Formats: sequence, C-alpha cells, structure tokens
Amino acid sequence: MTNDMRSMAEPLDLLGVGIGPFNLSLAAMADQVPGLRANFFERTQEFRWHPGLMIDGTTLQVPFLADLVSLVDPSSPWSFLSYLRATERLLPFYFAEQLHIQRTEYDAYCRWVSRELPQCRFGHQVDSVTWDKTRQAFAVDYTYEDATGDEVVAGRDYTRNVVLGIGTEPAVPAPLRHLVADSGTSAFHSADYLARREELLAKPHVTVIGSGQSGAEVFLDLLRSRPVGAEGLHWISRSPSFAPMEYSKLGLEQFTPDYTRFFRQLPEQTRDELLPQQWQLYKGISAETIGAIHDELYRRTVGGGWPDAVLRPATAIRTGRARDGRIDLEIEHVQQGATETLTTDAVVLATGYTERPADSLLHGLAPYLVRDHAGRPLVDAEYRLVLDGPVNGSVFVQNAERHTHGVGAPDLGLAAWRSAVILNALTGRQIHHLPERTAFTTFGARTAPGPGTAAADAAPSAALR
Repeated sequence: MTNDMRSMAEPLDLLGVGIGPFNLSLAAMADQVPGLRANFFERTQEFRWHPGLMIDGTTLQVPFLADLVSLVDPSSPWSFLSYLRATERLLPFYFAEQLHIQRTEYDAYCRWVSRELPQCRFGHQVDSVTWDKTRQAFAVDYTYEDATGDEVVAGRDYTRNVVLGIGTEPAVPAPLRHLVADSGTSAFHSADYLARREELLAKPHVTVIGSGQSGAEVFLDLLRSRPVGAEGLHWISRSPSFAPMEYSKLGLEQFTPDYTRFFRQLPEQTRDELLPQQWQLYKGISAETIGAIHDELYRRTVGGGWPDAVLRPATAIRTGRARDGRIDLEIEHVQQGATETLTTDAVVLATGYTERPADSLLHGLAPYLVRDHAGRPLVDAEYRLVLDGPVNGSVFVQNAERHTHGVGAPDLGLAAWRSAVILNALTGRQIHHLPERTAFTTFGARTAPGPGTAAADAAPSAALR
C-alpha cells in the first residue's frame, strides 16, 4: 500500500459519504449550482441499488416522477426523462404508458447519472470524519481502491460540510442471527435472494419470513417457479394479516413536506408512539402484488386440490436451529398462544432494513453530538445533525432521520425535496424555490406553535449529550 496523505489547499464546500439514491440526488442537484465544490465518495466500484431484489417484473412503488430531481427541478439534465432522451427511448416510454417503472430501469437510470457526474467517486471508503480546528473544516480520511485492487491509497480531504448517505443494512431478528451466520445453513436475508435463488429452487421446502413488499415478491417468485401441487412453501408473518400498503391519494399525503413539518413539531414521545402505528404506509404490500399472489394460488386449484403453500399471519418466530441439514423453527401464534415446530430446508428473511450506524465514522465528533432522550442524534429542520461546541460546519444526513422527520425519511418521493433543502441551507440562499404548501390535508391544530418554537427543535439538556 502506498501512503499518499493528500490535502486540498482550499476545503470543499460539501463532501458526501455514500452514493445511494439520496446522495446521488444531492450530487445531481448540486451539479447545477455554479461555483459549488462538491465530491461524493462511495466504497463500491459502481452504483448498485438492491441488486438481490431485482426480480423480473418488479416495479418501483412510487411514480417515475420520484426520480432524483424532477419533483423540484423537472428541467434538470439529470431527470428520468432526460435519461430516456439520452438513451433514445423517450418515444417508446411514451407509448408504454408506464407510471411505475421497473426497478431494473430505475437502477439503470441511476447508474447513468452516477457515471456522467464527475463528482461521484467510486472505490473510496471513508474511514472517519473529524473536526480540524485549525483549518475550520472537517477532515475526511478515506481509502481509495481501484477496480482491480492493485492501487490502494490513503487520502484526506477537507470540507466545510459533510452529508451522510450511508444507507441501510439488512435487519436480522436476534433469534435467527446464529442461523444466518452459519455458512452451512440455507438461511439468509432477502437482500441476497437473487444470488441464491437457484439454491432455493432445488430445496424441497422453503420458508419466507416477513409480510412486507419484499417478502411478498420473494414468495410470489418462488411460487411461480415451483411445480403445481409440490410448491413446498411457507410464508410467515408476525403481522395480523397480509395487508395492503396504504396507497390512497389522501393517505399518501403523509409523504409530503407538510406532514414532515407537522411530525417534527410533535414531542419526542409522541413521535415514537406514532411511527409503529403507521406500518401500513411502508410495511404493507402493493395491491397488485397481493392480487398476483391470489391469482397464482387460485390458478393452481384448477382441476381440484390445493397448492402446497401455507400462509401464516399472526405468527412469531421464537427460535431456530439447524438439524441434519434442515432447519427447525419454533413458531407461536401470537393471538392463540399455540406453539409448534416447523421443519424446513431453507429460510429467506424478508425482515426489512435498519439504518446503518455511523458511530465509528463520526467517532471524532461524538463529544459534540446532541442526542434525544433515547440517545439518538437530533436532526434539525434542514437535515443537519445538531452539534454543540467548536464545530462551525454542518453534517447533513439522508434517510437517518425517521425519528425526527417521520415515515417520509426513506421515501424516494422526498429525495429531491430534501436535496433542495440541504442545498438552500448549505449556500445560505434560495437555490431552489420550495412551495409553502404541498398537501390538501391540515395535519395539526391551527393554533400549534411554529417550527421555531416546537419541542422537536429544542436541544435537550447537556446531560443527554
């Protein structure tokens, strides 16, 4: 390894950590700000968006206008329509009449943007972010590795502001972590589904755990791929039913900036109580997928008999163990309290994702982070971590603020809006005009305090830092 600790004479205005859809949105919109010096670092060698779940035919759950830029700047050269024009597919898309595009096409669009933007630097692993009092800037240490692995360089850049878009990681329930860690057992998260799909198809019996969109898509894909009458499938969910996602037009207004502003004004305890109640906004299944599953199950009853596919809602996994090449799952019906053992050959955990922790990355800033009563970093209205002490720069976050901003934090439809808010805050001027009202619904009382006096904006006592 060569050691080339490079430092820039003039700090960047912004350095992004991670290039997922949200930081890619910010990079695309920052590209249109004259004089703004920004770079975005990503440890992988190219943009990839949930490659393990690019199942044939699966679509985005938001319309194509929820691209990287269009809901704020539809004239941007980095819009989805601009991508179609650049790839000479605009007219075919027009005739296709697709409001919801396939995930593979969204991934291809994002890869096109990431390749065209010079600010996107792949193969850069950011190791730490600290505050340099002398330079009055953040010091960002990173390791660069080229695509072949032949060149590895340690570097340091300085920047006045940082934005963290490090994404999420698969969530594995504690009772099953030992099974997933066992390389000899066919138990894994749905993030690896396509890589291990052929392995699953060869198993006599497969169990899918989790009733969100991913679990439904995995179950449907396996169901369609297995022989009639010998499906050998179990689908288990702790939820009381295999429920549809809230997709009514007024229901979707909870993914607007208006609702975000309302949610931020609520007390911390109220926000924490409210989020689990909103599970159907982001943990349900699309009506189209539910219909396709029922249609496929019904098709398999033609001629008599029932498919060998068991759907088990209201069922919790208590523990699991490997035995003679198979897996025993101890399951319990959460309403009846009845327990039993389910023996299966493979388990797919469609159990969602959790925010990737940034503690090690921000270890040098830990003394300055202001936290709430649950120990989570406070995030202000402009998506900045609340910092105390000598730090003059800002650390913005993307998709790490659900506890302060609500269910819209991971939603692609708010990506461009959040990028615009960050750019306006970063530059100190209105780079993008954002409308004051975005929903027909009035979410709070008209006499509620404004954002400047809301409990959500107030810093807790020093004892919580």
